[in-house]
Amino acid sequence: MNSLYQSSIQSLPLLGHGKVRDNYAVGDDKILIVTTDRLSAFDVVMNEPIPGKGMVLNQMSDFWFGKLGHIVPNHLTGVAPESVVAPEDVEQVRGRAVVAKRLKPIMVEAVVRGYIIGSGWKDYQASGAICGIQLPSGLRQADKLPEPIFTPAAKADLGEHDENISFDDMEQRIGTELAAKMRDVSIKLYTAAAEYAATKGIIIADTKFEFGLDDNGVMHLMDEVLTADSSRFWPADSYAPGMSPPSFDKQFVRDYLETLTDWNKTAPAPSLPQDVIDKTQAKYFEAIERLTGEKLKA
Repeated sequence: MNSLYQSSIQSLPLLGHGKVRDNYAVGDDKILIVTTDRLSAFDVVMNEPIPGKGMVLNQMSDFWFGKLGHIVPNHLTGVAPESVVAPEDVEQVRGRAVVAKRLKPIMVEAVVRGYIIGSGWKDYQASGAICGIQLPSGLRQADKLPEPIFTPAAKADLGEHDENISFDDMEQRIGTELAAKMRDVSIKLYTAAAEYAATKGIIIADTKFEFGLDDNGVMHLMDEVLTADSSRFWPADSYAPGMSPPSFDKQFVRDYLETLTDWNKTAPAPSLPQDVIDKTQAKYFEAIERLTGEKLKA
């Protein structure tokens, strides 16, 4: 398996490196998005790759784009990534890249929560609410919510933490009509995905979506969708409220980092032991196999 920490495609102009994805211009209207094997935790990019992780994220997103395409348009163009790069760059894009429409990003992340966990649990403990949404009293950590809730977040600069905001704040930032559309579409996407995942023995506790507008103002789903990086996946057979359930993601990395007394969760990142890398890789591979029924196409 070809591991890729950072791409270096010479045949297209580089637009920029994100935490995990590298973007290149394909003409004026398309972007090549390469999903690397970088891993970020606590908004810090680790020094070691998780081999194959980028392929898992890319192929998982493609799976969900196909399954949810009837709900909202998405950024996929259908153009083969191998066809837009020079032969010497093909190996860097195989299985881990897409050619996407060039959209204007909406600078609010659409977060949908079906269960109470993470920052939502902390907010609830402090105020009985999440992002201003009042919830029933007496909920336990990881309890299922009466119905999914939409809790937007303002997108932060690279290396900064996204900020939970109220729906009123979101309306002020992007307009009432677009805010309502993002909320309604996001809840539809989450509900459809959660119902499907449940048939595979997986609980989708929460997830975040990103949207962009094309030149005609049409809203598109973009970036990554329902991956182990953008969502919390829990195995249904070991789920129990009152605790933080095990998950199909980088939890091994987070748990290891929490044991370090000499790291303050800012760059530079500490080194990851090989067993943490191996366990994390195994969780990503298991997630895509359970959800799609197919092994990773390496």
